[in-house]
Amino acid sequence: MPWIVLLVSAVLEAVWATALGQSDGLSRPLPTVVFGVGITLSMATLGWATKHIPISTAYAIWTGLGAALTVTYAMLTGHEAVSAMKIVFLCGIVGAVIGLKLVKAPEKPVQNQQG
Repeated sequence: MPWIVLLVSAVLEAVWATALGQSDGLSRPLPTVVFGVGITLSMATLGWATKHIPISTAYAIWTGLGAALTVTYAMLTGHEAVSAMKIVFLCGIVGAVIGLKLVKAPEKPVQNQQG
């Protein structure tokens, strides 16, 4: 469940980042409201996920997927040019995120308690 919440949080990051770009400096009401709601929910879900996933991994996944989704959405809607190199690098980000999920964290060493 924490990984699903983290993925939802990354999607919400892309939502608030996109809304921020569309808000014209927070001067347009609807994108500003979407930004506010999106960032609040994104932070809340990220915070909850970090209770179960190390912050270093969770934050890297959150920012990586959020950025990749933001750029992908911009390319799909025509707000940003599509190029083969952008797609290669977006695949690299997604691949790195998958790698972070697949790598097991080392077990914490047991401390010897003397005395």
